[in-house]
Amino acid sequence: MAQATFSVHMDETLKKQFEAMCADFGMTASTAINVFAKAVVRERKIPFEILSPEPKITRESALQTFLSLREEAKNNFPHGMSSEEIDEEIRKARYGETTL
Repeated sequence: MAQATFSVHMDETLKKQFEAMCADFGMTASTAINVFAKAVVRERKIPFEILSPEPKITRESALQTFLSLREEAKNNFPHGMSSEEIDEEIRKARYGETTL
């Protein structure tokens, strides 16, 4: 099949970001545009979403996040309220009731 050149004008920063994302997906920008064009023609719509892989979550980072949230909860706990009073506040907030 004969090849043709397809020229696209875009912001230089966007081009660099696009090329970096394509590299994350393991392809060139040219390959990504070809994949996109074939899918658009085949499905007659913008047919898909491409996402970058999630950053790797390590056990250490998850533990640190957990400990940080635990400390925040400890510092923000409404001291002087029973669990029943806290439950009542939650119920009122959930159903839009005002407290007197």
